[in-house]
Amino acid sequence: MCRNGGGGLTPDPLILTEPLSFWGGLDPATGRIVDVHHPQHGESLAGRVVVMPHGRGSSSSPSVLAEALRLGNGPAAIKLSRDDPLVWLGAYVAELLYGVKCSVVSEESASGRLS
Repeated sequence: MCRNGGGGLTPDPLILTEPLSFWGGLDPATGRIVDVHHPQHGESLAGRVVVMPHGRGSSSSPSVLAEALRLGNGPAAIKLSRDDPLVWLGAYVAELLYGVKCSVVSEESASGRLS
């Protein structure tokens, strides 16, 4: 656990060693990684800053991320090594439809290289 600016505790960041497909890889009802082949299988994304290379796969992934956020089981923020429009779209839809925010940042965009 880490201390936040208000003196309270926040969950440690979750560093994913491989990309995650939210579609079939995340249970939005629990916020847990359910892809049995993922190295962090069983870990919870809920309320955590998730650090990962990029998302993986399905164009349905944004809907799963948005649903997890709507249910309160999504990450607090996502930090990507490279841009991923599907991850960004899921966070954007959750904010637009449900008023739930999840910041998505990319090292690639921050360095000035746009995909």
